Amino acid sequence: MTDEELRDELLRRMKVDQAMRDPAKGFPGDRRLARLQRLDEGNTAWLYSVVANRGWPRVSQVGARAARGAWLLAQHATSLEAQRLFRALMAEAVESDEASPRDLAYLEDRVRVRSGRPQLYGTQFHDGGDGLEPMPIEEPGLLDERRAAVGLEPFAEYAAFIRKTEGL
Repeated sequence: MTDEELRDELLRRMKVDQAMRDPAKGFPGDRRLARLQRLDEGNTAWLYSVVANRGWPRVSQVGARAARGAWLLAQHATSLEAQRLFRALMAEAVESDEASPRDLAYLEDRVRVRSGRPQLYGTQFHDGGDGLEPMPIEEPGLLDERRAAVGLEPFAEYAAFIRKTEGL
């Protein structure tokens, strides 16, 4: 697979992923959840195959949009083991400015939450009964400092945005 073919496939998969998760469609019912699960399983297997053969898709290979598509597929990966691998490979790419530190922060939090650990960047929320609230956060006093270091807005702004979009 050439870099161009990889770029095109990442962009195609990202477009389908986002169309299936369109908030305008409302909360997904059982049939759409089953389709999402199949989509995510297929994307996880495909991305795993890509990284096994080529390594993490880097910005210099596929462009910034397609590299973001690789992150999005990793974010929605169905296998925690695969997601951990994607996180490690993406972290290496971030070290050489070949992936987004912001995107890696989201993936780091997703892996931590799925592993039963507190998140570092406050990107993961759940329904707390009275609306959306953040999953547990490690050392909350350092949260905005960690967020700023990877280019994320202050937590209060992000939380307000998440809660505002909850009803969409």
